[in-house]
Amino acid sequence: MKNIYGLFYKDLFLTNRLFTGLGISVVVFVLSFFFPWLGVIPALVFWALVLLFMIDVLMLYKTAKGVFAKRHAPERLSNSDENELGVYCENWYPFNISIGIIDEIPFQFQKRDIWFKTTLKPHERKLISYSLRPTKRGEYEFGDIRVYAKSPLGLITRRYTFQQAETLPVYPSFLQMRKYELMAISNRLTDIGIKKIRRIGHSLEFEQVKNYVAGDDYRTINWKATARQGNLMVNSYTDEKSQHVYCIIDKSRAMKMPFEGLSLLDYAINASLVLSSVALIKEDKAGLITASEKIGAVIPADRKSSQLNKILEVLYKERTRYLETNMELLYSTVRTVIKQRSLVVFFTNYESMNALNRQLPYLKRIAKFHLLLVVFFENTELKTLSEKQATDLEGIYIKTIAEKFAYDKKLIVKELAKYGIQSILSAPQNLTVNTINKYLELKAKQKI
Repeated sequence: MKNIYGLFYKDLFLTNRLFTGLGISVVVFVLSFFFPWLGVIPALVFWALVLLFMIDVLMLYKTAKGVFAKRHAPERLSNSDENELGVYCENWYPFNISIGIIDEIPFQFQKRDIWFKTTLKPHERKLISYSLRPTKRGEYEFGDIRVYAKSPLGLITRRYTFQQAETLPVYPSFLQMRKYELMAISNRLTDIGIKKIRRIGHSLEFEQVKNYVAGDDYRTINWKATARQGNLMVNSYTDEKSQHVYCIIDKSRAMKMPFEGLSLLDYAINASLVLSSVALIKEDKAGLITASEKIGAVIPADRKSSQLNKILEVLYKERTRYLETNMELLYSTVRTVIKQRSLVVFFTNYESMNALNRQLPYLKRIAKFHLLLVVFFENTELKTLSEKQATDLEGIYIKTIAEKFAYDKKLIVKELAKYGIQSILSAPQNLTVNTINKYLELKAKQKI
């Protein structure tokens, strides 16, 4: 606090205004030596200041509990999203007060500016809102709330400390998941960039016979129903249901690379959670496998109401490991766990063709039995370097190397396509939208 010079007694602080008054008293006292006509004015100024000080102390300390404050926080925080929190405060003094509030937020945020100023009328209540954006999953410990109250005189400040210590878990981005859920339920995924895919032919999933409306395909007219009803009736089809969608998340060291505060693993986890949610809304079955040098969590595909919470709880605990993925073990797990043809979305990262070639034999085997979609990341930093104009010899070297790595990423896409393996090369911030786009495209084209 800039206007607090130090602790005077317990929770009582002296303010700038008091020190200014003392400074004026000293100046008047010194001037009295040169201007005798000032007489007793210096003494009067000093004792007036002392009297005001005592009145201010009495005003703030006469009421045992003059201020109340409480933190308003959700039960859990959403990773990579802006989470709304608030501090509720109430003035129990019979006069106006000015307050400053410090909320002791977790050290992970590395913020030292959670300091709010406001004024409260007698018995007035306020809720001061602010937001926090966590970038790591785990437990975050909040501390106490400290409130510094000043009366209208403003000579001292009284500090109140409210015991509000609590631990909040940070889960994968469930706020993002809810946004996509609402869009999917209302069939408005196109509003947030999800492209509409032209359907080729008809799905095999018959839904109902309904009245013809302008725009319906003439080829879907049900002539028997039309003859019975006397009106044009058409067959209505929907996407096939109960298809299995598995997200496989690579937890190896390749996924530890950071981007805008989050690791690639966190981006993959957020996208997996949203994809599982949309798949369940589309009445498909969602499953999950995590892997590194050993197999982590395995959740068989299901459509139960508790499936999404089960996936969320598992993803909350996942961490990157420092060894490469054991693809042989992953392949055997896929063959054991996934019993029927499914959409298998493999979130990983390749920085070179050599990295792909080590895993390609196992990817080809998985692709024989399932529709395999490999999702990996575009290195946006290298892309920026490759597009930057080189001005010296060192810049030319850097630009050439960056272009080589960017070219390797495109070669990886072509190499996968050569073996019939679908792929997504995406910037981390666009991963969720691109993944859902691809899922809806494959579903519309009846490739699952």
